[in-house]
Amino acid sequence: MEALSGLFVAIGVAAAAGLNAPLPLLLLGALDRWTGLVELASPWDALAQPEWLIGLSVLTALDLVGDKIPAVDHVLHVVGLVGAPVAGALAAMAGSSTGELAPVIAAVTGAIVAEGTHVARAGVRPVSTASTGGAGNPILSVAEDVLSVILVLLAVVVPVLAVGLVVLLAVGTYRGLRRVRQRFGPRTQAPEP
Repeated sequence: MEALSGLFVAIGVAAAAGLNAPLPLLLLGALDRWTGLVELASPWDALAQPEWLIGLSVLTALDLVGDKIPAVDHVLHVVGLVGAPVAGALAAMAGSSTGELAPVIAAVTGAIVAEGTHVARAGVRPVSTASTGGAGNPILSVAEDVLSVILVLLAVVVPVLAVGLVVLLAVGTYRGLRRVRQRFGPRTQAPEP
């Protein structure tokens, strides 16, 4: 049962990393340092050290600001194709470090979930750019950041709710993108007689 709970934590924090790569690592370190919600096992307890918290705060701030700037957000999404799965794997291993979940399972799960979340996020952004002229992207970015925080908090407090939210988001994103493709996708021309 503890391994399953660890897997749910891993999925929740990894999905959060797909939305904002450094934020879950920062939150895990901060929660370990200043609250009783998280107790990271070694070597992940290093995330609660001041130098790590400062470094992760800087990276998170750069991501939070950069993702609100047109063109910079697209560069961050390209970088995130590599950064998100790495951060997802690290966050998953850290978040589940006190449980019975094998680190390799946490890492692989984290990398896959974070990459999937990041790809979905990057797939939604062009739709927002096209439909709002880019004006909706900062609003969407704030929503992603808030969702990332919520996922981390749910993952450490009620992991099954975090997984439920991830599933709902995946289904909703899939359906939304499918509708957009059906409505605005390539039109086939009728053959000429």
